[in-house]
Amino acid sequence: MNHRFDDPFAVSITPDWEAFRDCIMRRGTPSRVHHIELFLDAEVQDAICDRYHLLDGLDTEDRAFPFQRMVRLQRFLGYDYVRQGVDALDMPLHRVTTEDTAEMQRREGRSYVDETKGPITNWDEFARYPWPDPDQVTTVALEWYEQHLPADMCIIGSGGFAHFAEYLTWLMGYETLCFALYEQRDLVRAIADKLMDLYVPMLQRILAFDRVKIVWGSDDMGFKTGPMISPKDLREFVLPGHKTMAAMSHAAGRPYILHSCGNLFSIYEDLIEDVGIDGKHSFEDTIEDVRELKPRYGARMALLGGIDLDFLCRADEAAIRQRVRDTLDVCMPGGGYCLGTGNSVANYIPLGNYLAMVDEGRRYVVRSL
Repeated sequence: MNHRFDDPFAVSITPDWEAFRDCIMRRGTPSRVHHIELFLDAEVQDAICDRYHLLDGLDTEDRAFPFQRMVRLQRFLGYDYVRQGVDALDMPLHRVTTEDTAEMQRREGRSYVDETKGPITNWDEFARYPWPDPDQVTTVALEWYEQHLPADMCIIGSGGFAHFAEYLTWLMGYETLCFALYEQRDLVRAIADKLMDLYVPMLQRILAFDRVKIVWGSDDMGFKTGPMISPKDLREFVLPGHKTMAAMSHAAGRPYILHSCGNLFSIYEDLIEDVGIDGKHSFEDTIEDVRELKPRYGARMALLGGIDLDFLCRADEAAIRQRVRDTLDVCMPGGGYCLGTGNSVANYIPLGNYLAMVDEGRRYVVRSL
């Protein structure tokens, strides 16, 4: 069946997951630019699918529709993968919701985790918390992709595990966690151990799927000027978890890459030398320009993304295209760089600006060395 896709891109791309993985592992300068994103907001996905008729011919009532839709979207945009973890994992948190003012508005509002007090602030609440049972978690999406994903694409295993710093913060509340690090370190230790007990079997389930070729942990640890908790406390309660995730991934022959927001200069050596990450994602110009990190860290880990979100929101198309070219000129040699935003494709980024970034990456001609 022929499907009508209006194409905003000047250059066509055929996915190549092996070349994508080789790029992340710094196995030489790739023949073309590879693209990567942690995710696209649902509103952005909907807008692209609607504008470019990506869903033509698909049956929305088919149980496989969400997976078919994702494959079409990822291939259309030029990604070599789909990102998938275990199916929905229910860990109740205290949330607040406010109106979303983005142009591609989230109708149900924008949700935030309560910073002050989470569901676990003492031992009684720890005992009553409804921890999920790893044996009850399902893998319907992974099973479908394992059987039906086109051969030139892979699965990046991501979601449902490795949120060590985030869930310490979310389960206790950031303010409560800060006090607990002085007053209830045994409770912090118990939560960290419980997360490890949960995430190890989650990752084991994910690694059982052969089409999972890369593992991507996502765990925000910092803010503009430093980590959310001290480097010492990260080394005690958070980094051992990621070291275990990386070791499991490496033992299964998969690279382990990490998304983490914030200023992590104080623990970069830990992440590279002790944890053993193969790549780092999430860069913000006010903290670290990815172009400046390439000569400093590019020989030791992949640098992923880095086109700053604030810049993407405010700049015009010509400036975005120039920034992409400048970044690729610096970061492409030797491999270890994939093009993408500094964080994710948020619904407040003008859609045309995001597509211009992608198009410029597809146009880029890699210079032979």
